[in-house]
Amino acid sequence: MKPQVIIIGRPNVGKSTLFNRLVGKRIALVDDQPGVTRDRRMGDAEIAGMEFTIVDTAGWEDEDAATLPGRMRAQTEISLAGADAALFVVDARAGVTPLDEEIARWLRQQDVPVVLVANKVEGRAGEGGVIECYALGLGEPVAISAEHGEGVADLFSALWPIIGAKSEAAEEAVDVAESDDEDAPQGPLKLAIVGRPNAGKSTLINRLLGEDRLLTGPEAGITRDSIAVDWTWTDPKTGEEREIRLIDTAGMRKKRNVVEKLEKLSVADARRAIDFAEVVVLLLDATQGLEHQDLKIANLVLEEGRALMVAINKWDVAADASALFNGIRGALDEGLAQVRGLPLVAVSAKTGKGLDTMLSAAFDLRDTWSKRVSTAALNRWFDDALTANPPPAPGGKRIKMRYITQAGTRPPRFVIFGTRLDMVPKSYERYLVNSIRANLGFDAVPVRVTLKSPKNPFAKD
Repeated sequence: MKPQVIIIGRPNVGKSTLFNRLVGKRIALVDDQPGVTRDRRMGDAEIAGMEFTIVDTAGWEDEDAATLPGRMRAQTEISLAGADAALFVVDARAGVTPLDEEIARWLRQQDVPVVLVANKVEGRAGEGGVIECYALGLGEPVAISAEHGEGVADLFSALWPIIGAKSEAAEEAVDVAESDDEDAPQGPLKLAIVGRPNAGKSTLINRLLGEDRLLTGPEAGITRDSIAVDWTWTDPKTGEEREIRLIDTAGMRKKRNVVEKLEKLSVADARRAIDFAEVVVLLLDATQGLEHQDLKIANLVLEEGRALMVAINKWDVAADASALFNGIRGALDEGLAQVRGLPLVAVSAKTGKGLDTMLSAAFDLRDTWSKRVSTAALNRWFDDALTANPPPAPGGKRIKMRYITQAGTRPPRFVIFGTRLDMVPKSYERYLVNSIRANLGFDAVPVRVTLKSPKNPFAKD
């Protein structure tokens, strides 16, 4: 495994900016207000060829353990377990604060090597703060500007003696594994959990992992960043170990209710997580049922071409469970007619009910989403579909569909070639899509069909 490096510091010292700098992408949400980050976020970092896993954490605050900031601090403390190094970030412009001193005292009591980082040193404004950092008793500070990329080479020099050997060993192990396993199967299932705020998404993932990995509580909208966690699930039926990348997302409210900049950033991050995922679980709250916003989220997932399934959470407290399930089933079939019959499961993040069923269905769904139909089977379906319901002849002009090919998978994409296909009515396109789904085994996944006619050489541009 790659060495793991934890970023620790009080709120608004630039931890997430440093995280983004080291992973080379704007992954973590960044804003001027303090306390944006709440959950641990991991990323693959590299400095001058030295590869490691970097972990962004919530800002350390001196609050009661029962409060949200207190629970965030507990998550940060837990994150240090198993780390190979810690980057303790201080705002050089603000200088050393009493809270910085408290964090330093705590870090000195831990067994993890600490690299003291004085951030925001661009210009001359941070010079005094860099000098103050020596008083923290953690050695010479590394002066950087995470926003502008200054001082990264010095950070490499400070980290290399601590994690350099482990980084090199991990890189050699990866090279050997890749050479021995060229025909490896599909990678980890990328499974995103989406839904409205307070549906229990983070609680569900914590239940699957068997630990309090994500911050939870009665407050709605705790999750802000989309957090990915790698995990191995053991299928209880076969005993097979299967890799999953679980992706928790921020709750998605009605667009008119999202007015704050930070929530807009969180929703945009959730949308990116959907685009990254292979299978998306839309989590419903059994105490609230299916609402219009849930259907809008489902449509967004389908428009992105992701495989979709629906899970009804809090089943342990559902009233009239049978009627609720049948009602949601009917509403989904009516509201999402393009994927009628998509998987629907009842789960409980509190008790663990139905979670194995949900994961098994997710793997089956990915297989369907990734399936390629043989040319012979595709042509047989095509001939039967045109015989059963020939293309119309609008205005007396005959539409000729000549052949079909599968252009791609994930989602399944088909191209039909012929003449005058620009005159095909939308109703007949729907007929073809529904027939593909019903007869070629694509029942619960989005299907794309493109109609292509040869260009008329005599037509004017």
